[in-house]
Amino acid sequence: MNEVFEFLFKYRPLLFQEGDFSLLSPWPLTLVAGVAALLGIPALLTYMRARGKSTRIDRIVLAGLRTATLLILFFIVMQPGLVLTSVVPQRNFLAVLVDDSRSMTIDDADGTSRAEKAATIADPSSPVMQALAERFTLRYFRFSSNVSRMESLSEMTYDGSGTRLGSALTYAHDELQGVPVSGLVVISDGGDNADEPVGDALLPLQAASVPVYTVGLGDEDPGRDVQISRVDVPRTTLAGSALVVNVLVNSTGYRGRTVSLVVEDFGRIVTTEEITLPDDGQPLVAPVSFTLNTPGVRELSFRIAGQDGENVLENNVRETVVHVRDRKEKVLYFEGEPRWEVKFMRLAVSSDENVQLVVLQRTAENKFLRLNVDDALELVSGFPTTREELFQYRALILGSIEASFFTHDQLDMIADFVSSRGGTLMMVGGRRAFAEGGYKGTPLEDVLPVILEEPDPSSTPTDRLVFVKASPTPAGVNHSATRVAGTAEASAERWDSLPPVTTTNGVFDLKPGATALLTGEVTDGPGDDRDRVILASQRYGRGRSVVLAVQDTWVWQMDSSVSLDDQSHETFWRQLLRWLVAETPDPVEVAASPESVEAGNAVELSAQVLDGGFLEVNGADVVASVTAPDGTVEEVPLEWSVETDGRYTAPFTPGQDGIFEVAVEARRDSVVLGTAESSVRVAPSGAEYRDPQQRRPLLERIADDTGGRYYSADDVDALAEDLRFTGGGVTVTEERDLWDMPFLFLLLGALMTAEWGFRRSRGMV
Repeated sequence: MNEVFEFLFKYRPLLFQEGDFSLLSPWPLTLVAGVAALLGIPALLTYMRARGKSTRIDRIVLAGLRTATLLILFFIVMQPGLVLTSVVPQRNFLAVLVDDSRSMTIDDADGTSRAEKAATIADPSSPVMQALAERFTLRYFRFSSNVSRMESLSEMTYDGSGTRLGSALTYAHDELQGVPVSGLVVISDGGDNADEPVGDALLPLQAASVPVYTVGLGDEDPGRDVQISRVDVPRTTLAGSALVVNVLVNSTGYRGRTVSLVVEDFGRIVTTEEITLPDDGQPLVAPVSFTLNTPGVRELSFRIAGQDGENVLENNVRETVVHVRDRKEKVLYFEGEPRWEVKFMRLAVSSDENVQLVVLQRTAENKFLRLNVDDALELVSGFPTTREELFQYRALILGSIEASFFTHDQLDMIADFVSSRGGTLMMVGGRRAFAEGGYKGTPLEDVLPVILEEPDPSSTPTDRLVFVKASPTPAGVNHSATRVAGTAEASAERWDSLPPVTTTNGVFDLKPGATALLTGEVTDGPGDDRDRVILASQRYGRGRSVVLAVQDTWVWQMDSSVSLDDQSHETFWRQLLRWLVAETPDPVEVAASPESVEAGNAVELSAQVLDGGFLEVNGADVVASVTAPDGTVEEVPLEWSVETDGRYTAPFTPGQDGIFEVAVEARRDSVVLGTAESSVRVAPSGAEYRDPQQRRPLLERIADDTGGRYYSADDVDALAEDLRFTGGGVTVTEERDLWDMPFLFLLLGALMTAEWGFRRSRGMV
């Protein structure tokens, strides 16, 4: 299409876009127009006279054709042209940036790699580079996760572990500061995988009027491919906890094929899940359940075997690290009255060595029963009154206890337990729970994931009682807390077999952002027959809030319809309590950013140090002991980040592949504030092979936002000529004639032919 346009209008469309139209005739427009009128009007009047067999319509048509012909001749006489700004040859610099990352080694459908295409284009002896070198002083750069100047293409390795387009553009622009720059040429597949957005790097280029010209390499169609795009794995878990991990799989060209998703722990197969690949472009979320029993840092691999015809195999696997903790987590259960739920909950978790369920049960006014406490002083005065006392627990369960029991400070402290400490609050159904217990209008109303409806003040708990049949929601089917059997199907069947339980609480609606895991259909009872929310959760601040809006889950164990060997009740409570404490932070936490790097790349170790009341501590002595895979230990002191209270950081560069274990200890005045563990996985990165197709939209956006243009490998030869008129730097103004465009003469000939043909058809010749 561009060739046809250039044939008709003499120049490519780009010149019309960049140039300004002007009439270049040396004669004044009014003078030429006056002369044309003196000559043209009498001629036109002759057409309007009655002549021979011509009709009025004939004369109007002939006058119109002759007028159009005269206007075109007038337009040609005025010498139309384009006024263009072009760069001055050899007075401007041009940066050529070549992608040096691993994705450039991917072979395209034509059998050649992107690296080969890039080398062909960027070779100084190539036609496009020679044309550029005639007009510009070229500076070459190679970029991947790092960027540097290069003198020769022989410096290219195509082994970069990442692509940081924004950093590359910034570096090249900074390198050419102080000299006239016509633009930046980027030769890449556009596979940017940096943390920082590319748009931030474009702002200085826009301000300096430096256009970016992108040359896209690689097939835009990924072809036949299977990719594990994401794995949602918790950073930490308790030993023996059942995990349900969502694995996001994308595929093209294998619709309906069944493949095996294999999970390995340091090379040992943990589980295998059969999945059916979806339609092209439709992501598949595959839930995979397994249990990790071995404490310590575990490296998990999620893998799908390569399929026939698949070009890129490196994106068929994802690795991640999970910290399996073998320690006892304390959960405080505060119950306002004696009831069977306490006994059976304790029995369900009594054999769990990683969960300590501490029970505080009110037996009478100001009298409490304490169970499973560490010493005689724990909870001796009843429910905690200080942050330090409450915040030692990782989760708090409130049973049938009225809101008026607590002081306002205690209610605020419970809300802070969730939002500031990062703990989990779960409210269990009962006649003194939820709105029926007076929690509407208290600080806990905001914390809970459900909407509290004020009950009828004239109704009694018996009036509000209903039997509900619990069923997992779509989110609950694949949730670790509600997976009461090995597979999702078996778990759904088990829930369907369990008897109804009761509730006196009107919990009907979720808050925005909350997630229901169990819902209940009312099967009997005098209360409101609307369906209920049974189990739901939401994030709140640093922590999480949960509701279990029934009062007798022990029925799932003791009902006559439940077999003696049915472990659904025990499994439910063990997994529920483990889930409650799974994400609760310690006073001292440490993390590495990024968590996975290649040997020789730096990571930042960052620790957050809080005291027993979970308030930030500044001025502490924080030291990380980093154990390398070969057993050597390096002490890395962390410095307080002045900008953020309680945050301590230090750089660290691992030098070998494997798992580096990080143990942090924080002290203040010789008092240990806490310890924390993390890890750094050091291994070759597979980020470059994810989404292996060319990212053309990103390359086009970079070009459009900076005033440049996008080119494919097929039309890159036009780059040099385009840069002449669109580049910045030192420029001059030039004029291009349009009066001799073939289109004008073709149109002129067409009008004259049409006039002659019309005369002939009407018998006037």
